[in-house]
Amino acid sequence: MMTLFIKNANVLNGQGQLESTHVWIESGRIKGIFPGTTSVGEILISAEDKQITQIDASGKLLTPGLIDMHVHLREPGFEHKETIATGTQAAAKGGFTTIACMPNTKPVTDKPEVIQLVLDKAAEANGVKVLPYAAITYNELGRELTDFAALKQAGAIGFTDDGVGVQNAQMMKDAMTLAASMDMPVIAHCEDDSLVVGAPVAESEFARKHGLKGIPNESEAIHVGRDILLAEATGVHYHVCHVSTEQSIRLIRMAKSIGINVTAEVCPHHLILSSEDIPGLDANWKMNPPLRSPRDVEACIAALEDGTLDMIVTDHAPHSAEEKAKGMELAPFGITGFETAFPLLYTKFVKTGRWSLEMLVQRMTADPARVFRLESGRLEKNAPADLTLIDLEEERTVDPADFASKGKNTPFTGWKLQGWPTMTIVDGQVVWAQEVITPSA
Repeated sequence: MMTLFIKNANVLNGQGQLESTHVWIESGRIKGIFPGTTSVGEILISAEDKQITQIDASGKLLTPGLIDMHVHLREPGFEHKETIATGTQAAAKGGFTTIACMPNTKPVTDKPEVIQLVLDKAAEANGVKVLPYAAITYNELGRELTDFAALKQAGAIGFTDDGVGVQNAQMMKDAMTLAASMDMPVIAHCEDDSLVVGAPVAESEFARKHGLKGIPNESEAIHVGRDILLAEATGVHYHVCHVSTEQSIRLIRMAKSIGINVTAEVCPHHLILSSEDIPGLDANWKMNPPLRSPRDVEACIAALEDGTLDMIVTDHAPHSAEEKAKGMELAPFGITGFETAFPLLYTKFVKTGRWSLEMLVQRMTADPARVFRLESGRLEKNAPADLTLIDLEEERTVDPADFASKGKNTPFTGWKLQGWPTMTIVDGQVVWAQEVITPSA
């Protein structure tokens, strides 16, 4: 395995301050962390005859590798949108070292052999760690529970019918009871179908102006409230996907306050955009949950700040240009997310002074690792060498033509952002770099 020596990196210390630091990586682990004042020669003398790749990270931020617990890699079945190979490359380019992929593929990830296919494809790709979720019900139809035990043994890290909500309360309670008995989480896409049929956007002035049916906030919150009660009854770890409404946040905050095992996530677009920002009938602004009101956006921001929402995820959802060209009513929901997530949030919240850099990094690394009990998410001696190098000063304009993802569907085209990843390291191996890295003695 590659032996790496990263010198002069800026690392966040325990007080949230940046300190110049050298990091020694060997056999996939962080072997040593040294103050920047330490002589490089002094450290390298212990390398003996090993071939070392030195990386000068002067002026750049080094963080634990970013973690994204909600992504769509589309394979198997929708390879025209994305493949595991292109998706993991896009993830690496966005600074992500670990990603968790949703089961709404074709076939649905509802059998051990599909879990194995995903793991095999990921192993053949570029090294980003891929953690597959399994479906709660066969074909995500909400009619029959999958074989949770077999899926867990095959490598599933949790159960979700993401893309659709589980409509039957008894089915969800049975799923939670079974998952709790196996110490596994249930991850829920919260949406009452009876309130959303045929609606492409949120209930809003935009919907009224364009004569579109709107998705109401309560369509999400009804399921959140129902599932919190079921989680309390069953004791399961219940995780709420892509929270977008003030009502859902009130319910999650209440549940946490009385000790129910509930965690939740939010996407960059629900922190940055509202329905008032949609410029027209461009389906690159169509996502599920939809863009809500400015009041909902502020509620999501505040909830992330106070810990009601535990983490940031991208809900990376690539589609082909032909599909998105069908227009707001007919195009599929979803936008790409990997390659813009960190610079969007850094520019919007850290550069403006609302958030500390430490908070942003924590919500994208340590917090998802804590919630899902992952070994990564730490920049410590003996931790896995999953690391991301970021140039906080580099400013670039978002251009989908530059994306590694097959999906170019983003509402952020033309935005000028700072804070772009420049290198991604997984288990001590450079899986993506802005510049070519060559070993040096």
